[in-house]
Amino acid sequence: MFGYILSAVVSFLLLSYFIIWPVVQYLRDPKGLRKYPNLNFVSGISNLSFCYEAHKGFRSHALLEAHQKSPVVRIGPNSLSYSDLSAIKDIYGHNTKCVKDVFYDVLAGSHHHLADVRDKLDHQRKRRILSSAYALKNLEGWEHKVADKTARFIKAADDHCTEPLKKGMVPAPEDLAFDYRAWANFFTLDAIADIGLSERLGFLDQGHDLVTAETIDGKLYQVNYRECLHATARAQSGLVWSYEWFPVLSKISYLVSKHYRKMWKLNKDWDAIVYHRAKKRLARYRAGEPLDDFFSALLADKNGSPNGMEWGEIIAEVSIMMNAGSDTTAIAMNNAMYLLLANPTSLAKLRAELDAVLEPSEVVAPYDKVRHLPYLRACIDEALRMYPPTTFGLPRRTPPEGAAILGDFIPGETSVSISAYVAHRDPKVFPEPEEYRPERWLGDDARELQAAFITFSTGARGCIGRNISYLEQTVLLASVVHRFEWSLPYEGWVPERRESFNLMPGPMPLKVWRRFGDKD
Repeated sequence: MFGYILSAVVSFLLLSYFIIWPVVQYLRDPKGLRKYPNLNFVSGISNLSFCYEAHKGFRSHALLEAHQKSPVVRIGPNSLSYSDLSAIKDIYGHNTKCVKDVFYDVLAGSHHHLADVRDKLDHQRKRRILSSAYALKNLEGWEHKVADKTARFIKAADDHCTEPLKKGMVPAPEDLAFDYRAWANFFTLDAIADIGLSERLGFLDQGHDLVTAETIDGKLYQVNYRECLHATARAQSGLVWSYEWFPVLSKISYLVSKHYRKMWKLNKDWDAIVYHRAKKRLARYRAGEPLDDFFSALLADKNGSPNGMEWGEIIAEVSIMMNAGSDTTAIAMNNAMYLLLANPTSLAKLRAELDAVLEPSEVVAPYDKVRHLPYLRACIDEALRMYPPTTFGLPRRTPPEGAAILGDFIPGETSVSISAYVAHRDPKVFPEPEEYRPERWLGDDARELQAAFITFSTGARGCIGRNISYLEQTVLLASVVHRFEWSLPYEGWVPERRESFNLMPGPMPLKVWRRFGDKD
Protein backbone atom coordinates (compact mmCIF):
# COMPACT_ATOMS: atom_id res chain seq x y z
CA MET A 1 0.00 0.00 0.00
CA PHE A 2 2.79 2.42 0.94
CA GLY A 3 4.45 1.79 -2.41
CA TYR A 4 1.30 2.77 -4.29
CA ILE A 5 0.96 5.96 -2.23
CA LEU A 6 4.62 6.88 -2.78
CA SER A 7 4.28 6.23 -6.50
CA ALA A 8 1.17 8.38 -6.68
CA VAL A 9 2.85 11.23 -4.78
CA VAL A 10 5.94 11.13 -7.00
CA SER A 11 3.75 11.04 -10.13
CA PHE A 12 1.73 14.01 -8.88
CA LEU A 13 4.88 16.00 -8.08
CA LEU A 14 6.35 15.29 -11.52
CA LEU A 15 3.05 16.18 -13.20
CA SER A 16 2.87 19.39 -11.18
CA TYR A 17 6.46 20.40 -11.92
CA PHE A 18 6.53 19.61 -15.63
CA ILE A 19 2.96 20.41 -16.67
CA ILE A 20 0.69 22.08 -14.10
CA TRP A 21 3.12 24.71 -12.81
CA PRO A 22 4.40 25.74 -16.27
CA VAL A 23 0.79 26.11 -17.46
CA VAL A 24 -0.06 28.17 -14.38
CA GLN A 25 2.96 30.40 -15.02
CA TYR A 26 1.97 30.78 -18.66
CA LEU A 27 -1.51 31.89 -17.63
CA ARG A 28 -0.18 34.18 -14.87
CA ASP A 29 2.21 35.74 -17.39
CA PRO A 30 4.28 37.64 -14.80
CA LYS A 31 6.56 39.21 -17.45
CA GLY A 32 3.88 39.95 -20.01
CA LEU A 33 5.46 37.77 -22.68
CA ARG A 34 2.26 35.99 -23.69
CA LYS A 35 1.48 38.82 -26.12
CA TYR A 36 4.25 37.56 -28.41
CA PRO A 37 3.44 34.71 -30.83
CA ASN A 38 4.95 31.31 -30.00
CA LEU A 39 7.38 29.43 -32.22
CA ASN A 40 5.24 26.34 -31.63
CA PHE A 41 2.21 25.62 -29.50
CA VAL A 42 4.15 24.86 -26.29
CA SER A 43 6.95 27.44 -26.57
CA GLY A 44 5.36 29.64 -23.92
CA ILE A 45 5.10 26.72 -21.49
CA SER A 46 8.32 24.72 -21.80
CA ASN A 47 11.86 25.11 -23.12
CA LEU A 48 11.65 21.49 -24.22
CA SER A 49 9.80 22.82 -27.26
CA PHE A 50 13.01 24.42 -28.54
CA CYS A 51 14.91 21.20 -27.82
CA TYR A 52 12.33 19.54 -30.06
CA GLU A 53 12.99 22.10 -32.81
CA ALA A 54 16.73 21.50 -32.41
CA HIS A 55 16.32 17.77 -32.94
CA LYS A 56 14.46 18.39 -36.19
CA GLY A 57 17.78 19.59 -37.61
CA PHE A 58 17.30 23.20 -38.72
CA ARG A 59 15.70 25.30 -36.00
CA SER A 60 16.86 28.61 -37.56
CA HIS A 61 14.77 27.88 -40.65
CA ALA A 62 11.74 27.32 -38.40
CA LEU A 63 12.56 30.69 -36.81
CA LEU A 64 12.75 32.32 -40.24
CA GLU A 65 9.27 31.06 -41.11
CA ALA A 66 7.87 32.26 -37.78
CA HIS A 67 9.46 35.69 -38.17
CA GLN A 68 7.82 36.18 -41.53
CA LYS A 69 4.67 36.69 -39.48
CA SER A 70 6.11 38.59 -36.52
CA PRO A 71 9.32 40.54 -35.73
CA VAL A 72 9.31 39.06 -32.22
CA VAL A 73 8.73 35.37 -31.52
CA ARG A 74 8.59 33.61 -28.17
CA ILE A 75 10.86 30.58 -28.35
CA GLY A 76 10.65 29.62 -24.68
CA PRO A 77 8.83 30.66 -21.49
CA ASN A 78 11.55 33.25 -20.85
CA SER A 79 13.09 33.65 -24.32
CA LEU A 80 12.37 36.00 -27.20
CA SER A 81 13.79 35.92 -30.73
CA TYR A 82 13.96 39.05 -32.91
CA SER A 83 14.21 39.60 -36.65
CA ASP A 84 14.03 43.39 -36.93
CA LEU A 85 17.57 44.58 -37.63
CA SER A 86 17.03 47.65 -35.46
CA ALA A 87 17.19 45.31 -32.46
CA ILE A 88 20.85 44.48 -33.16
CA LYS A 89 22.18 47.54 -31.35
CA ASP A 90 19.71 47.05 -28.46
CA ILE A 91 20.84 43.47 -27.86
CA TYR A 92 24.46 43.34 -29.02
CA GLY A 93 25.63 46.93 -29.46
CA HIS A 94 28.52 48.52 -27.57
CA ASN A 95 26.15 50.45 -25.29
CA THR A 96 23.73 47.61 -24.58
CA LYS A 97 22.93 46.73 -20.99
CA CYS A 98 22.25 43.14 -22.01
CA VAL A 99 24.85 40.57 -20.95
CA LYS A 100 25.62 37.07 -22.11
CA ASP A 101 22.83 34.68 -21.20
CA VAL A 102 23.10 31.94 -18.56
CA PHE A 103 23.22 29.63 -21.60
CA TYR A 104 26.99 30.17 -21.55
CA ASP A 105 27.32 29.20 -17.89
CA VAL A 106 25.44 25.98 -18.59
CA LEU A 107 27.96 24.94 -21.25
CA ALA A 108 31.09 26.21 -19.51
CA GLY A 109 33.57 23.80 -18.00
CA SER A 110 35.52 24.35 -14.80
CA HIS A 111 36.83 27.63 -16.27
CA HIS A 112 35.28 30.09 -18.69
CA HIS A 113 36.95 31.04 -21.96
CA LEU A 114 36.70 34.29 -23.88
CA ALA A 115 33.57 33.26 -25.78
CA ASP A 116 31.49 32.08 -22.81
CA VAL A 117 32.61 34.31 -19.94
CA ARG A 118 29.64 36.37 -18.74
CA ASP A 119 31.22 38.75 -16.25
CA LYS A 120 32.10 41.99 -18.06
CA LEU A 121 35.25 42.72 -16.06
CA ASP A 122 36.51 39.17 -16.54
CA HIS A 123 35.77 39.44 -20.25
CA GLN A 124 37.71 42.71 -20.45
CA ARG A 125 40.67 41.03 -18.72
CA LYS A 126 40.64 38.11 -21.14
CA ARG A 127 40.20 40.28 -24.19
CA ARG A 128 43.07 42.51 -23.09
CA ILE A 129 45.33 39.45 -22.82
CA LEU A 130 44.35 38.06 -26.22
CA SER A 131 43.82 41.24 -28.23
CA SER A 132 47.52 41.70 -28.99
CA ALA A 133 47.75 38.16 -30.37
CA TYR A 134 44.64 38.58 -32.55
CA ALA A 135 45.44 42.13 -33.67
CA LEU A 136 45.37 43.07 -37.34
CA LYS A 137 49.05 44.06 -37.18
CA ASN A 138 49.94 40.38 -36.76
CA LEU A 139 48.65 39.45 -40.23
CA GLU A 140 52.21 39.42 -41.56
CA GLY A 141 53.17 36.85 -38.94
CA TRP A 142 50.19 34.65 -39.76
CA GLU A 143 50.41 34.94 -43.54
CA HIS A 144 53.36 32.59 -44.09
CA LYS A 145 51.59 29.91 -42.03
CA VAL A 146 48.40 30.34 -44.04
CA ALA A 147 50.41 30.27 -47.29
CA ASP A 148 52.06 27.03 -46.15
CA LYS A 149 48.67 25.39 -45.51
CA THR A 150 47.37 26.68 -48.84
CA ALA A 151 50.31 25.08 -50.66
CA ARG A 152 49.58 21.77 -48.94
CA PHE A 153 45.87 22.02 -49.82
CA ILE A 154 46.81 22.68 -53.45
CA LYS A 155 49.15 19.69 -53.51
CA ALA A 156 46.26 17.50 -52.33
CA ALA A 157 44.00 18.94 -55.02
CA ASP A 158 46.74 18.40 -57.62
CA ASP A 159 46.94 14.76 -56.54
CA HIS A 160 43.18 14.40 -57.13
CA CYS A 161 43.13 16.14 -60.51
CA THR A 162 41.31 14.41 -63.37
CA GLU A 163 40.93 15.01 -67.08
CA PRO A 164 38.92 18.15 -67.93
CA LEU A 165 35.16 17.74 -67.91
CA LYS A 166 33.70 17.79 -71.41
CA LYS A 167 31.04 20.42 -72.01
CA GLY A 168 27.53 19.17 -71.30
CA MET A 169 28.73 16.10 -69.39
CA VAL A 170 28.41 15.27 -65.70
CA PRO A 171 31.40 13.95 -63.74
CA ALA A 172 31.89 10.22 -63.47
CA PRO A 173 31.36 9.03 -59.89
CA GLU A 174 34.98 7.96 -59.56
CA ASP A 175 36.12 11.49 -60.48
CA LEU A 176 34.24 13.04 -57.55
CA ALA A 177 37.18 12.22 -55.32
CA PHE A 178 37.92 15.53 -53.61
CA ASP A 179 35.66 16.20 -50.61
CA TYR A 180 36.03 19.97 -50.34
CA ARG A 181 34.25 20.02 -46.98
CA ALA A 182 36.76 17.66 -45.40
CA TRP A 183 39.83 19.26 -46.96
CA ALA A 184 38.71 22.76 -45.99
CA ASN A 185 38.43 21.49 -42.43
CA PHE A 186 41.89 19.90 -42.61
CA PHE A 187 43.15 23.30 -43.78
CA THR A 188 41.66 25.30 -40.90
CA LEU A 189 42.61 22.71 -38.29
CA ASP A 190 46.22 22.69 -39.48
CA ALA A 191 46.25 26.49 -39.68
CA ILE A 192 44.86 27.23 -36.22
CA ALA A 193 47.16 24.64 -34.61
CA ASP A 194 50.14 26.32 -36.26
CA ILE A 195 49.02 29.90 -35.59
CA GLY A 196 47.83 29.20 -32.07
CA LEU A 197 50.16 26.50 -30.77
CA SER A 198 53.06 26.32 -33.25
CA GLU A 199 52.10 22.68 -33.83
CA ARG A 200 51.94 20.89 -37.15
CA LEU A 201 49.03 18.47 -37.06
CA GLY A 202 49.74 17.32 -40.64
CA PHE A 203 46.13 16.63 -41.64
CA LEU A 204 46.63 18.13 -45.11
CA ASP A 205 49.68 15.91 -45.67
CA GLN A 206 48.16 12.69 -44.39
CA GLY A 207 44.67 13.27 -45.83
CA HIS A 208 42.84 12.41 -42.63
CA ASP A 209 42.38 13.86 -39.15
CA LEU A 210 43.58 11.06 -36.89
CA VAL A 211 45.27 12.76 -33.93
CA THR A 212 46.69 11.89 -30.52
CA ALA A 213 44.55 12.51 -27.43
CA GLU A 214 45.60 12.25 -23.80
CA THR A 215 43.66 11.65 -20.60
CA ILE A 216 44.49 13.43 -17.37
CA ASP A 217 46.25 10.30 -16.10
CA GLY A 218 48.56 10.27 -19.13
CA LYS A 219 46.95 7.63 -21.36
CA LEU A 220 47.62 8.34 -25.06
CA TYR A 221 45.31 7.16 -27.83
CA GLN A 222 44.21 8.04 -31.37
CA VAL A 223 40.91 9.66 -32.31
CA ASN A 224 39.41 11.53 -35.25
CA TYR A 225 39.51 15.25 -34.56
CA ARG A 226 36.45 16.29 -36.58
CA GLU A 227 34.28 13.47 -35.29
CA CYS A 228 34.96 14.50 -31.69
CA LEU A 229 34.47 18.21 -32.36
CA HIS A 230 31.20 17.79 -34.25
CA ALA A 231 29.77 15.23 -31.84
CA THR A 232 30.32 17.61 -28.93
CA ALA A 233 28.36 20.36 -30.69
CA ARG A 234 25.54 18.02 -31.73
CA ALA A 235 25.07 16.60 -28.25
CA GLN A 236 25.06 19.96 -26.49
CA SER A 237 22.96 21.82 -29.06
CA GLY A 238 20.17 19.27 -28.87
CA LEU A 239 19.57 19.64 -25.14
CA VAL A 240 21.01 22.90 -23.79
CA TRP A 241 17.96 25.07 -24.50
CA SER A 242 16.29 23.84 -21.33
CA TYR A 243 19.01 25.39 -19.19
CA GLU A 244 18.02 24.18 -15.76
CA TRP A 245 17.45 20.63 -16.98
CA PHE A 246 20.53 20.32 -19.18
CA PRO A 247 22.58 18.28 -16.65
CA VAL A 248 19.67 15.91 -16.06
CA LEU A 249 18.80 15.64 -19.75
CA SER A 250 22.45 14.89 -20.54
CA LYS A 251 22.49 11.99 -18.07
CA ILE A 252 19.16 10.65 -19.31
CA SER A 253 20.28 10.87 -22.94
CA TYR A 254 23.43 8.90 -22.06
CA LEU A 255 21.36 6.16 -20.40
CA VAL A 256 18.59 5.75 -22.96
CA SER A 257 20.15 6.66 -26.31
CA LYS A 258 22.96 4.75 -28.00
CA HIS A 259 23.42 7.71 -30.35
CA TYR A 260 23.85 10.18 -27.48
CA ARG A 261 26.04 7.76 -25.56
CA LYS A 262 28.46 7.73 -28.49
CA MET A 263 28.40 11.54 -28.74
CA TRP A 264 29.12 12.03 -25.03
CA LYS A 265 32.01 9.57 -25.30
CA LEU A 266 33.39 11.60 -28.22
CA ASN A 267 32.94 14.74 -26.13
CA LYS A 268 35.39 13.29 -23.58
CA ASP A 269 37.74 12.48 -26.44
CA TRP A 270 37.57 16.12 -27.51
CA ASP A 271 38.65 17.19 -24.04
CA ALA A 272 41.55 14.74 -24.31
CA ILE A 273 42.58 16.21 -27.70
CA VAL A 274 42.70 19.70 -26.19
CA TYR A 275 44.52 18.57 -23.06
CA HIS A 276 47.26 16.86 -25.07
CA ARG A 277 47.79 19.93 -27.29
CA ALA A 278 47.98 22.29 -24.31
CA LYS A 279 50.27 19.99 -22.32
CA LYS A 280 52.72 19.60 -25.23
CA ARG A 281 52.80 23.33 -25.85
CA LEU A 282 53.36 24.10 -22.16
CA ALA A 283 56.35 21.74 -22.13
CA ARG A 284 57.90 23.66 -25.04
CA TYR A 285 57.28 26.95 -23.23
CA ARG A 286 58.93 25.69 -20.06
CA ALA A 287 61.87 24.44 -22.11
CA GLY A 288 62.44 28.04 -23.21
CA GLU A 289 61.54 27.53 -26.87
CA PRO A 290 60.86 31.03 -28.29
CA LEU A 291 57.57 30.74 -30.19
CA ASP A 292 55.34 33.62 -31.27
CA ASP A 293 51.80 32.26 -31.08
CA PHE A 294 48.55 32.63 -29.15
CA PHE A 295 49.66 30.27 -26.42
CA SER A 296 52.54 32.57 -25.61
CA ALA A 297 50.08 35.47 -25.34
CA LEU A 298 48.05 33.46 -22.80
CA LEU A 299 51.04 32.98 -20.51
CA ALA A 300 52.74 36.36 -20.68
CA ASP A 301 52.43 39.82 -22.22
CA LYS A 302 54.81 41.28 -24.79
CA ASN A 303 57.16 42.36 -22.01
CA GLY A 304 57.35 38.86 -20.60
CA SER A 305 55.24 39.60 -17.51
CA PRO A 306 53.09 36.58 -16.54
CA ASN A 307 49.34 36.97 -17.07
CA GLY A 308 48.54 34.79 -14.08
CA MET A 309 46.08 32.51 -15.86
CA GLU A 310 45.25 29.26 -14.13
CA TRP A 311 45.98 26.03 -16.00
CA GLY A 312 42.27 25.25 -16.34
CA GLU A 313 41.65 28.67 -17.85
CA ILE A 314 44.49 28.18 -20.34
CA ILE A 315 43.03 24.84 -21.40
CA ALA A 316 39.61 26.48 -21.83
CA GLU A 317 41.11 29.15 -24.10
CA VAL A 318 42.97 26.52 -26.14
CA SER A 319 39.71 24.59 -26.51
CA ILE A 320 37.68 27.48 -27.91
CA MET A 321 40.57 28.48 -30.19
CA MET A 322 40.76 24.96 -31.65
CA ASN A 323 36.98 24.78 -31.95
CA ALA A 324 35.67 28.17 -33.08
CA GLY A 325 39.01 28.99 -34.68
CA SER A 326 38.71 26.15 -37.15
CA ASP A 327 35.24 24.82 -37.89
CA THR A 328 33.41 28.07 -38.61
CA THR A 329 36.02 29.15 -41.15
CA ALA A 330 35.99 25.72 -42.79
CA ILE A 331 32.21 25.93 -43.13
CA ALA A 332 32.56 29.39 -44.67
CA MET A 333 35.16 28.12 -47.15
CA ASN A 334 32.93 25.25 -48.16
CA ASN A 335 29.89 27.50 -48.62
CA ALA A 336 31.79 30.04 -50.71
CA MET A 337 33.01 27.37 -53.12
CA TYR A 338 29.59 25.74 -53.35
CA LEU A 339 27.81 29.01 -54.11
CA LEU A 340 30.36 29.98 -56.77
CA LEU A 341 30.03 26.61 -58.49
CA ALA A 342 26.24 26.88 -58.32
CA ASN A 343 26.44 30.37 -59.84
CA PRO A 344 28.83 30.18 -62.83
CA THR A 345 28.43 33.83 -63.77
CA SER A 346 29.75 34.93 -60.39
CA LEU A 347 32.58 32.41 -60.64
CA ALA A 348 33.59 33.76 -64.04
CA LYS A 349 33.63 37.36 -62.73
CA LEU A 350 35.78 36.34 -59.77
CA ARG A 351 38.17 34.40 -61.96
CA ALA A 352 38.58 37.37 -64.30
CA GLU A 353 39.41 39.60 -61.33
CA LEU A 354 42.00 37.10 -60.06
CA ASP A 355 43.54 36.47 -63.47
CA ALA A 356 44.15 40.21 -63.81
CA VAL A 357 46.51 40.24 -60.81
CA LEU A 358 47.89 36.68 -60.65
CA GLU A 359 50.23 34.98 -63.10
CA PRO A 360 49.35 31.46 -64.30
CA SER A 361 52.52 30.22 -62.61
CA GLU A 362 51.55 31.56 -59.16
CA VAL A 363 50.49 28.66 -57.00
CA VAL A 364 49.61 30.40 -53.74
CA ALA A 365 47.98 33.79 -54.13
CA PRO A 366 50.07 36.39 -52.27
CA TYR A 367 47.85 38.10 -49.73
CA ASP A 368 49.04 41.57 -50.73
CA LYS A 369 47.84 40.95 -54.28
CA VAL A 370 44.34 39.76 -53.39
CA ARG A 371 43.45 41.27 -50.01
CA HIS A 372 41.83 44.37 -51.52
CA LEU A 373 40.10 42.77 -54.52
CA PRO A 374 36.51 44.00 -54.19
CA TYR A 375 34.70 41.16 -55.95
CA LEU A 376 36.66 38.48 -54.06
CA ARG A 377 35.66 40.03 -50.74
CA ALA A 378 32.08 40.42 -51.97
CA CYS A 379 31.93 36.72 -52.87
CA ILE A 380 33.12 35.78 -49.39
CA ASP A 381 30.75 38.16 -47.61
CA GLU A 382 27.76 37.07 -49.69
CA ALA A 383 28.42 33.43 -48.78
CA LEU A 384 28.72 34.44 -45.12
CA ARG A 385 25.43 36.31 -45.42
CA MET A 386 23.48 33.44 -46.94
CA TYR A 387 24.92 30.74 -44.74
CA PRO A 388 26.50 32.27 -41.64
CA PRO A 389 28.47 29.41 -40.07
CA THR A 390 27.03 30.16 -36.63
CA THR A 391 23.32 30.45 -37.31
CA PHE A 392 21.70 30.34 -33.89
CA GLY A 393 20.81 33.56 -32.10
CA LEU A 394 23.63 34.23 -29.65
CA PRO A 395 21.50 34.65 -26.50
CA ARG A 396 21.77 37.69 -24.29
CA ARG A 397 19.99 38.49 -21.03
CA THR A 398 18.31 41.73 -20.10
CA PRO A 399 19.62 43.41 -16.92
CA PRO A 400 17.63 42.98 -13.67
CA GLU A 401 15.92 46.33 -14.18
CA GLY A 402 14.86 45.39 -17.71
CA ALA A 403 15.73 47.01 -21.04
CA ALA A 404 14.08 48.60 -24.06
CA ILE A 405 14.29 46.57 -27.27
CA LEU A 406 12.70 48.02 -30.39
CA GLY A 407 11.18 50.62 -28.09
CA ASP A 408 9.33 47.96 -26.10
CA PHE A 409 10.19 47.37 -22.43
CA ILE A 410 11.43 43.83 -21.80
CA PRO A 411 11.49 42.77 -18.13
CA GLY A 412 14.75 41.86 -16.43
CA GLU A 413 16.46 38.47 -16.72
CA THR A 414 14.80 37.66 -20.04
CA SER A 415 16.72 35.86 -22.81
CA VAL A 416 16.79 37.79 -26.10
CA SER A 417 18.52 36.97 -29.38
CA ILE A 418 18.75 37.50 -33.15
CA SER A 419 19.67 34.65 -35.49
CA ALA A 420 22.16 35.70 -38.16
CA TYR A 421 20.40 33.33 -40.56
CA VAL A 422 17.14 35.23 -40.01
CA ALA A 423 18.67 38.73 -39.93
CA HIS A 424 20.49 38.19 -43.22
CA ARG A 425 17.22 37.38 -44.95
CA ASP A 426 15.48 40.68 -44.28
CA PRO A 427 14.28 41.63 -47.78
CA LYS A 428 14.19 45.33 -46.86
CA VAL A 429 17.98 45.32 -46.53
CA PHE A 430 18.87 42.29 -48.65
CA PRO A 431 16.45 42.18 -51.61
CA GLU A 432 15.87 38.68 -52.95
CA PRO A 433 17.76 37.26 -49.96
CA GLU A 434 17.87 33.69 -51.27
CA GLU A 435 19.79 34.81 -54.35
CA TYR A 436 23.59 34.66 -54.31
CA ARG A 437 24.47 38.14 -55.48
CA PRO A 438 27.99 39.36 -54.55
CA GLU A 439 27.32 42.60 -56.40
CA ARG A 440 25.05 43.77 -53.58
CA TRP A 441 28.18 44.40 -51.47
CA LEU A 442 29.63 46.74 -54.09
CA GLY A 443 26.72 49.18 -54.32
CA ASP A 444 26.14 52.56 -52.73
CA ASP A 445 24.27 50.94 -49.84
CA ALA A 446 27.17 48.65 -48.82
CA ARG A 447 27.58 50.51 -45.50
CA GLU A 448 23.94 49.77 -44.61
CA LEU A 449 24.49 46.11 -45.46
CA GLN A 450 27.54 45.94 -43.20
CA ALA A 451 25.48 47.31 -40.30
CA ALA A 452 23.09 44.38 -40.73
CA PHE A 453 25.88 41.81 -41.20
CA ILE A 454 26.26 39.83 -37.96
CA THR A 455 28.09 36.71 -39.07
CA PHE A 456 30.84 37.61 -36.59
CA SER A 457 28.34 39.08 -34.11
CA THR A 458 28.95 42.71 -33.19
CA GLY A 459 29.69 45.06 -30.32
CA ALA A 460 32.10 44.36 -27.48
CA ARG A 461 31.56 40.60 -27.81
CA GLY A 462 32.20 40.43 -31.55
CA CYS A 463 34.40 37.61 -32.84
CA ILE A 464 38.04 38.26 -31.97
CA GLY A 465 39.23 35.89 -34.72
CA ARG A 466 37.60 37.77 -37.61
CA ASN A 467 40.93 38.88 -39.13
CA ILE A 468 42.33 35.34 -39.17
CA SER A 469 39.18 33.97 -40.78
CA TYR A 470 39.24 36.53 -43.58
CA LEU A 471 42.96 35.95 -44.17
CA GLU A 472 42.47 32.18 -44.51
CA GLN A 473 39.35 32.47 -46.67
CA THR A 474 40.85 35.09 -48.96
CA VAL A 475 44.13 33.31 -49.68
CA LEU A 476 42.65 29.85 -50.15
CA LEU A 477 39.68 30.87 -52.29
CA ALA A 478 41.81 33.08 -54.53
CA SER A 479 44.42 30.34 -54.96
CA VAL A 480 42.10 27.45 -55.81
CA VAL A 481 39.77 29.43 -58.06
CA HIS A 482 42.78 30.72 -60.01
CA ARG A 483 44.55 27.38 -60.35
CA PHE A 484 41.74 24.83 -60.75
CA GLU A 485 38.45 24.11 -62.44
CA TRP A 486 35.86 22.45 -60.21
CA SER A 487 32.58 20.69 -60.79
CA LEU A 488 29.69 19.74 -58.54
CA PRO A 489 28.30 16.21 -58.92
CA TYR A 490 25.56 17.55 -61.22
CA GLU A 491 23.71 20.76 -61.98
CA GLY A 492 21.36 21.63 -59.15
CA TRP A 493 23.22 19.54 -56.57
CA VAL A 494 22.95 20.94 -53.04
CA PRO A 495 24.81 19.85 -49.89
CA GLU A 496 23.00 18.42 -46.92
CA ARG A 497 22.90 20.82 -43.97
CA ARG A 498 22.19 20.10 -40.33
CA GLU A 499 22.25 22.71 -37.60
CA SER A 500 23.98 22.23 -34.27
CA PHE A 501 25.39 25.52 -32.97
CA ASN A 502 26.81 25.93 -36.47
CA LEU A 503 25.00 25.19 -39.71
CA MET A 504 26.98 22.12 -40.73
CA PRO A 505 27.19 21.17 -44.41
CA GLY A 506 27.68 17.53 -45.26
CA PRO A 507 30.36 16.18 -47.63
CA MET A 508 30.90 18.06 -50.91
CA PRO A 509 32.56 15.68 -53.38
CA LEU A 510 33.98 17.60 -56.34
CA LYS A 511 35.73 16.84 -59.60
CA VAL A 512 38.87 18.94 -59.99
CA TRP A 513 41.26 19.57 -62.88
CA ARG A 514 44.00 22.09 -63.71
CA ARG A 515 43.23 25.28 -65.62
CA PHE A 516 46.72 25.83 -67.04
CA GLY A 517 47.81 22.30 -67.88
CA ASP A 518 50.50 20.40 -65.98
CA LYS A 519 53.17 23.11 -65.84
CA ASP A 520 53.47 25.41 -62.83
